[in-house]
Amino acid sequence: MKKVLFMALLLFTAATVAQKHKSTKKTVQKPFVWEGANLYFLMTDRFCNGDKSNDVNFDRTKKPGKLRGFEGGDLRGIIQKLDEGYFDKLGVNVIWFTPIVEQIHDGVDEGTGLSYGFHGYWARDWTTLDPNFGTKKDLKELVDKAHARGIRIMLDGVINHTGPVTEIDSVWPEGWVRTGPQCDYKSFEGTTACTLVKNLPDVKTESIVEVEIPPFLAEKWKKEGRYEQEMQSLDDFFKRTGYARTPGNYIIKWLTDYVSAFGIDGYRADTVKHTDEAVWADFKTQCEYAFSLWKKNNPGKVLDNNGFYTIAEVYNYGISGGKLFDFGDKKVNYFEHGFNNMINFEFKWNAAQLDYEKLFSKYSEKLHGELKGYSVLNYISSHDDGSPFDAKREKSYESAIRLLLTPGISQTYYGDETGRSLVVPGTEGDATLRSFMNWDDIRSKPETQKILAHWQKVGLFRKHHPAVGAGIHVQISDKPYVFSRTFSKGKFRDAVVVGLGLSTGKKTIPVGTVFKKGAKVRDAYSGKKSIVSGGNVIIDSESDIVLIEKI
Repeated sequence: MKKVLFMALLLFTAATVAQKHKSTKKTVQKPFVWEGANLYFLMTDRFCNGDKSNDVNFDRTKKPGKLRGFEGGDLRGIIQKLDEGYFDKLGVNVIWFTPIVEQIHDGVDEGTGLSYGFHGYWARDWTTLDPNFGTKKDLKELVDKAHARGIRIMLDGVINHTGPVTEIDSVWPEGWVRTGPQCDYKSFEGTTACTLVKNLPDVKTESIVEVEIPPFLAEKWKKEGRYEQEMQSLDDFFKRTGYARTPGNYIIKWLTDYVSAFGIDGYRADTVKHTDEAVWADFKTQCEYAFSLWKKNNPGKVLDNNGFYTIAEVYNYGISGGKLFDFGDKKVNYFEHGFNNMINFEFKWNAAQLDYEKLFSKYSEKLHGELKGYSVLNYISSHDDGSPFDAKREKSYESAIRLLLTPGISQTYYGDETGRSLVVPGTEGDATLRSFMNWDDIRSKPETQKILAHWQKVGLFRKHHPAVGAGIHVQISDKPYVFSRTFSKGKFRDAVVVGLGLSTGKKTIPVGTVFKKGAKVRDAYSGKKSIVSGGNVIIDSESDIVLIEKI
């Protein structure tokens, strides 16, 4: 009996080890791939109000123009939606939100009624958060909770300018900023050594002259009881880097502190072409140092071995330009000056003018050719683009297909996925693009729920398959229109087949050589399963879209 039991135990152990070996051999962890990310961009003040107690600060009580004041959105609101799983259901794996540093305390009238710095681009103090947006404790919680869900956090960094001057917000010293001339955009100098608009002091990022901390900022820090701490931190930074105490280098230090303190994964850099390009290379170097330092100090929180990621906003850059942006008298390669990615202002036009195949193949060829190793960020609407792809929100279903299935990083602007109106009566200029997120529509309108469900299905497919955004595009069939995307990284392989504009009901989808005969597959859009036979799969669904993945 003992011998029988011993033999049985031996067999059981061997089988267990074999099974473990078998499953280990088959399991290759899916990597997070920045180039195929499904990014969600939101305006911090306009997304969700999670803490109404911080809605008014610094006596910002003057009546603003329509949608030009603080509306209450904050970091706690983003945390709330993280906890609810809103981003998970959309397949989001990167969240970028507008700047959260302390803004000017007063407002200015730009001809559109009084405007406050609700958008975050009017910095007064880069070293602390604006209480309207939340606290550093909130930021830490947000980053930790996002990371726990596999979602990266990208901050928005402004080095180009301070906030406007008001009666209570003094101008920075002459060594720090210029207050004129206003940019004419006719040359490199006419785009960089100037102010974007009237009363938006331009930081002298090209300056090599050392400057002291502005008196108003030193006094502010003293009142807040952190002057010695901030000055010591600055001393340590400049000693470590050997950098001169120039305006640009101070701001680099302040922005990268958020990386080393909280584990921020990336920065979207604002108004890049209006700043001396050399500053961005230094910015990237210090971001990478800060990210490595955070990883070293937080080994249990490190998600993977990806480096720090940077995206440049170079207004009017388009993917057709390849690596260069042309100022007329000078061409600049921003990819060589600290950037992994550039916002693609051309996408909305391509989406409107090209059919699916021309759109997809163009982007695949560019990204795996001239731009190999880099990427672009595609969008259909944003916070400051007055000519979006679908201004009247009449093509919400098509928008999802074009945006989420085009190679490159996809940027969903908050409300793209819910048909949030971009036409708000009574607004002036870009305010119409910045209404509060339409949560009530999601709760009460069936059509909004249908649009959201569509974005969720396509978004999750993109998230689950790096091949969608980062893979190589190949057309399999013209009629019906079917294509594949394939991607590999190390031992990881990913392949999908997509069909668009198909008939409803039972349909035969050619899959070429992407899936072998007998392979079990699933249509991620309808949930229907099939088996590959004769180079085809049969899907019976009421949708004209199929998103085929191997089971």
